[in-house]
Amino acid sequence: MHSNYINNNKLRQVAFLLILIFLGILLYLQLKVFIPAALGAITLYFMLKEWMKKLVYREKLGKGKAAALLLLSSFLVVLMPIMLFVSMLSGKINYAIAHSNELIATVENFIKNIEKKYHIGIATSENLNKAGTAITNELPNVLSATFDILTTIGIMYFLLYFMLTNTVEMERWLYKHVPLKNTNIARIGKDLKQLVISNAVGIPLIALLQGIIAFVGYWIFGVKDAGFWLVVTSIAAMLPFLGAALVYVPLGILLLSTGPAWKGIALILYGLIVVGTSDNVARFSLQKKIGDIHPLITMFGVIIGLNMFGFIGLIFGPILISMFLLLIKVYIDEFAHEEADVPNTTEPLND
Repeated sequence: MHSNYINNNKLRQVAFLLILIFLGILLYLQLKVFIPAALGAITLYFMLKEWMKKLVYREKLGKGKAAALLLLSSFLVVLMPIMLFVSMLSGKINYAIAHSNELIATVENFIKNIEKKYHIGIATSENLNKAGTAITNELPNVLSATFDILTTIGIMYFLLYFMLTNTVEMERWLYKHVPLKNTNIARIGKDLKQLVISNAVGIPLIALLQGIIAFVGYWIFGVKDAGFWLVVTSIAAMLPFLGAALVYVPLGILLLSTGPAWKGIALILYGLIVVGTSDNVARFSLQKKIGDIHPLITMFGVIIGLNMFGFIGLIFGPILISMFLLLIKVYIDEFAHEEADVPNTTEPLND
């Protein structure tokens, strides 16, 4: 009788878990588009929650006012630069679409001059036209992706407001319901905060530093719209492998065709030596202070993040890998010792 009760109880438990898994998968499929917004809200939450506590308990501001003030501050620091860049990018894209034939002709003339000078074959006119058509067709998709980013940011701030105004209640709920020791829950919160700051602050700061250093070279060697290319270089610097070279090398080649050849060569050398060196120095010094994140985590995190979330994945990808490794450590601390304490029943017991 007792055995039947246990079996029935297990069947009920398995059936209930299957229902939960089914509903979880269903919710995931319908809400997966909001995952970047949720990750962004969690990232900003860890960066702002201490400020939230100071405003509420030290400055005696109401929760709503304190959260609104922090959201406004992060809006000015995070969202405004993005909107300005979007405006600049939209203008460049619209210009490229309207003058695509002229741009293709300029590139074609440049390639012909190189082929004639060095007696080599690079590309045919037909291939250039195909490439130009493909680029023109894809450029509007960039604007669409930019709109998706702005939508995600809006949802992110909506979630962040409720997370900040319910900080205490949310943390109490986690300590009560998460099936881990309180020490490990506190460890996850502490380490996750360090990981978030290291990735969400460290990576963009290093990229911005490279963009500023590259901007100096653009200004010295006469690159037009150097401010715009500063932003583009900063974004490219967050990409693995080539990084900022994706910008300053093509710009150097462009200078070779439109201006004195020495400027193009000098810009490429400046990028390889000065900008490249600044990347290594900044990663060694800045990330050691903010948080010691292995470069491989950053590299593979960026690749995974771009595939999963698009542009925003530059930040969230490394955070996800860091979180995964952190949870492995917590699992070992939580359960490995318990398994080691279980006696081996296959060995005979001593009398």
